[in-house]
Amino acid sequence: MKTAYIFPGQGAQFVGMGQELYNLSEDSKALFEKANDILGFRITDTMFSGTDEDLKQTKVTQPAIFLHSVILAKALGERFQPAMVAGHSLGEFSALVAAGALSFEDGLKLVSQRANAMQKACEAEPSTMAAILGLDDETVEKICAQVEDIVVPANYNCPGQLVISGTVEGIDKACALLTEAGAKRALKLNVGGAFHSPLMEPAKLELQRAIEATEFSTPICPIYQNVDAKAYTDPAQIKANLIAQLTGAVRWTQTVEHMLADGADTFVEVGPGNVLQGLVKKVDRSVQTSSATL
Repeated sequence: MKTAYIFPGQGAQFVGMGQELYNLSEDSKALFEKANDILGFRITDTMFSGTDEDLKQTKVTQPAIFLHSVILAKALGERFQPAMVAGHSLGEFSALVAAGALSFEDGLKLVSQRANAMQKACEAEPSTMAAILGLDDETVEKICAQVEDIVVPANYNCPGQLVISGTVEGIDKACALLTEAGAKRALKLNVGGAFHSPLMEPAKLELQRAIEATEFSTPICPIYQNVDAKAYTDPAQIKANLIAQLTGAVRWTQTVEHMLADGADTFVEVGPGNVLQGLVKKVDRSVQTSSATL
């Protein structure tokens, strides 16, 4: 039996997230308070009792989800014994900290820098994303390539669900073409910008400097990384893949397929929400999934 631990990305947040963890133990509380000090503001106030709008800000959302996921993994203690780990976009940072490749402090600093860099890139040029439902990946890829503006596949979430990313005009054109091609839905998302696209290049360059200056260790188990869905344990390669992640696609469908091929039979989602469990089930309905609980 091989257990895969998976870590959610942006969009899994909710008001009240992490409060139970904070109240559970002094160790968890100390980590949350350390995070407040590192970030320079009380993110716990926003997490526990802020508004949905407050929590939606990228600079808050990303560290909030990271903290919920990583502190939960640490609270599991000896029960956290993964054969492999993976995280969706932001969740890759949570997975790396939980698996010992990054320290809690360094992971949080990188996530905060990533969030701020992405926020700036979003503000520099109007851009967005759209979920395309009911078409095969190849058709979506071909149509994106036909659009003159920047439009690329960004999140291969599960069979029949691919999120595209690009300029506002490009996404509008692509959605019209994809609907004509038979998409069940081409739904523009309420996001700040074109994540996992060439429009994140300024953020990538900023994050690259921070990642290269940070010490990474060999993780306790393989991490399946977003850019190519393959398993890695070499710190140098993990760094390179993490840098490429901001402008590259999240190949989640392929990640789950590779984990299944390597023997995973149980997937445990560590962090807020249960979105990833649903995506795993759409890849293989027979696999066992659950949320990490204390």
